[in-house]
Parts: sequence; structure tokens; C-alpha cells
Amino acid sequence: MRQIDLSGVEGVRWIPEVPTGVGALVLAGSSGRVDSPRAELLARHGVIAESIRWFGGPGQHDGPWEIPLELFLGRIADLARDCDRVLVLGTSFGAEAALLTGCHSPEVDAVVAFAPSDVVWAGVRSDGTQTSHWNLGGVPLPYVPFDEDWEPDDDVPAYVGLYEASRKRCPARVAEAAIAVEDINEVVLVAGGDDQVWPSVAMSAAIRARRTSHGLKTTIVSDPTAGHRTILPGEPVVSGGVRMRRGGTENADRSLGTAAWAQIKTLLEVK
Repeated sequence: MRQIDLSGVEGVRWIPEVPTGVGALVLAGSSGRVDSPRAELLARHGVIAESIRWFGGPGQHDGPWEIPLELFLGRIADLARDCDRVLVLGTSFGAEAALLTGCHSPEVDAVVAFAPSDVVWAGVRSDGTQTSHWNLGGVPLPYVPFDEDWEPDDDVPAYVGLYEASRKRCPARVAEAAIAVEDINEVVLVAGGDDQVWPSVAMSAAIRARRTSHGLKTTIVSDPTAGHRTILPGEPVVSGGVRMRRGGTENADRSLGTAAWAQIKTLLEVK
């Protein structure tokens, strides 16, 4: 197995000794970091897997706002040239990006969304003003704005209340910002019941309901005691990031990861 640096964007691609024909794009959450360990894990199972920095790098915005979906679509097109089947795996904000990428690329065969969202959320510019997390063709996607009257009730905030309050305050914007998940072939959602960052279990249910209305199956993997971060078997524990409550425990997050991995492995089979 070998690692190469990508050109044109900060990122890595892991190439297995014996590729199976499956490719995967791995997207981290609100850090925007290169998630090399998860890509390496997939490569150990024959996947040509890559991960990129999607904000905070050269030529990129300093935060997750108005990120061009073309960044991800371009990586998918590149993987599709070398692979028979392409997956996108994303966490949190990266799950939002993964689902949107799956909606807009016919080359995506499946999406695995960890702590997913059923809608596009607001991104906050450096000056504190709100805009969309994402744009396409230079146009910001419809988004759910944050309730600016909301305040955390603890020094280490749990932001789940902010997202719940924002949804209640702007129901029309929620409908406008809904992700067209019915345009994705296969979807696996992974959500912890003790997620303190945002209501990923409720948003997973909304994704499944929308896909069910279109006659599509959706797999949800959940654990009532797990938090926002899922730890797949063999992965290191992620530390750092924005100071906030994420919920769960390491054991619960690992348990959820073990259950999720069983579903992911079925997607790694070339059909």
C-alpha cells in the first residue's frame, strides 16, 4: 500500500497493493482536515481512498462557508476514472457535503454519512455574517440560518439546542434547504443518540423519510449512548477541534463504529 499527495488541492490518496475497483472520497467535519487515517483504513481493504482539506488551505476560505461543491465533484470524477464503484464518506459538515456530492454526481454509487444532516446549514463568514455552507456554479445553495438569539447554557456548549431552535424558527427555510437525498443510489447513515453537536438521529430519520417517499431504502446505524464522533475499528481517537460537548463515550463511539463498519463492508464489494 502506498500514499501519494494529490495535486491541485491539499490531500492524500492511499493506493492498495491489490485494488478491488472501489474508490472512496473521505471528508472530515468542521475541521476541514485531511482525514488520512480513515482513508488508510479503507485502503487496507482494497479501496483507492483519498481525503482532502476542504477549507483553510491555500486558496480556500478560512471557514466552512460557500465551499464550492465542484471541489468534491472533481475528486469524484478523478476517482471514477480509476474505479468501477465510487463512495463518499463524510462526517458532520462533511456528511452534509457527502450527501450533496451524491445528489449532484451520477458517478457516486453510495454515501456513508456519519452524524448527517438532512438540510444545508448556514456558514459563518469571518465578519460574523451568515451565508450558505456550500455553493454550486458560484451560487450559494439555500440554507437554514442560525437563530441568533440562541445562547448556550454551559461554558462548554452543546450546540444541539442551536440547531433545534434554528429549525423551529425557520420551517420554510428548512423545506427550501432540504438535500435531495432521493437522487442518491445507496445511503448509510450513522448517528449517535447522545450527539450533543446537532440532532443527527432526528435528521437521519428525516433523510430516511424523504427517501422512503420515493421508494428508496436507507440504512440507519445508531447507538443511543454514542456521541457525534464515530470511531471505526482500527481508527485512532480524534482529539482537538472546536471546544464543545460532543456527547457519547469512547466505548460507545467505538461500538457504533463497529456496527457501522459491518454495513460499510457490504458497500466495498464490487457489484
